[in-house]
Amino acid sequence: MLRIDHAAIGVLRGSQILFSACEDGGEMWTGRGARSVRYPVSFPEPFLSPPVVHVGLGMWDIAVEHNQRADISAVDVTETGFVLLFKTWSDTKVARVRAEWLAIGALPHQDAFDVD
Repeated sequence: MLRIDHAAIGVLRGSQILFSACEDGGEMWTGRGARSVRYPVSFPEPFLSPPVVHVGLGMWDIAVEHNQRADISAVDVTETGFVLLFKTWSDTKVARVRAEWLAIGALPHQDAFDVD
């Protein structure tokens, strides 16, 4: 559980097309076996600590001739950003993917100040 005490709460959302492999014969469309795409996301201002990041598929364009296998997650989450990670495997052919994400965490309160 993320407990946020004595801080402002920041909520940030975003959307990112991770790839469009069918147009250029990319590996997600033409390859077989384990494949992955990593996309770094930077927050416009840092959180006080790593936020909770939720990701999901906003759009996927996937071939129907084979099983549809996909795994999407946020990895390497820090105060300043994270990495969107999309994976597929076996004979799945993925043409396009758009990830949607939401980050929720503590921000410095605008009235806070440091006393040294």
